This record gives sequence, structure tokens and C-alpha cells, in this order.
Amino acid sequence: MNYAEIVQVEEQSLFQMIDGGAVPTSPLQLKIVKLNVHSACKYNRKWHSRLPVIDWGNVVRNKHYICFGASFESTCYAVAIWSSPIAQNRFKNGEKILELRRMAISPEAPKNTASRMIKVMISMIKKEFPDIDRLISYQDTEVHRGTIYKASGWEIGGTSKGIKWNTEKRIRNNEQTLAEKIRWEKYL
Repeated sequence: MNYAEIVQVEEQSLFQMIDGGAVPTSPLQLKIVKLNVHSACKYNRKWHSRLPVIDWGNVVRNKHYICFGASFESTCYAVAIWSSPIAQNRFKNGEKILELRRMAISPEAPKNTASRMIKVMISMIKKEFPDIDRLISYQDTEVHRGTIYKASGWEIGGTSKGIKWNTEKRIRNNEQTLAEKIRWEKYL
């Protein structure tokens, strides 16, 4: 094989070599699996653009919760944390809804990782929680455009202004953001 043929084969390769190791170049190479809540919170803290803090206890206290990771060769490139909605009592049939609380993606992840991950997670959620009939997620309008939801066939369900969650009886931690949110919905 001559040099030109070798270059062409390398350009068509599914992997790119950096520092002697392979990294994924396509989201199809990522394996989407259930992940424990502690690992999901750790990676969220590392990669989330706006909301790095989520306490694992705040996830597991819900009726439904599940966390996912997207990995390649034992390296995690993205995580997602789902649970029953924070404000479940504000929804009709709130017990049949699952909220994407956080999704955080490494800067080294391949392009379109989020869209691929959402597609696979939806399939896994349908099997894990057959009673769930709707998914929701809130987009922070100051830092995101909603591209992953549009690309995945979600619809806008509403908007909300950022509010403090404190009450006279319960003082909460400081909010990580008070930006306006768009609620995206996906019916299963």
C-alpha cells in the first residue's frame, strides 16, 4: 500500500488516534447504559454548562429515577439524570411523567452525542417504566437553544420565569440560575 492509500484509509477510519489512544468520532460508537446516580452526579458536576450541582439524594427520593452514561472503551463521554418531576403536583397525571433533570456532555464527545443519547434513552425508559407516558425537560434560554429537543421531535409545552423555591417554612439552597425556561415535552 502506498502513502496516498494509507492516508485515505486513515481518513475513512472510525477512530482518530490522539496520544496513542482511540477516541470516538461518531455517536454511534458510544454505548448507552444505565449508570449509578453517584457517577452521574460526578460527571454532571464536571461537564454541565450551567447547573453542575445536583445532589444524588435529591434524585433517588423520587418514585422514578434512572441515570445513563454514554461510554466508549471504558471512558464516559456524557451523562443524563432522569427522575419524577420536581413539581410533579403541578401536572395532571404527574406520576406518569419523567423529567430529564440534567444532561452533561464532555467536550471530547462526538458531535450529535446528545441527540443519539436521547433516542436510545427514550427506548430504554419505555422498557424500564411502562407506566410513564410523557417526558419533560427544561431548557435554560440564556445558554441553550433547544436544538437537541427539536432534533429529537420534542414539542414546546410551556415557558416559565425563573423563580426562587424558598417558602416561609423551607429555605432552599441558592438557585444556580433564575433564567427563563422553556419546557419541552415528548409523549410516548
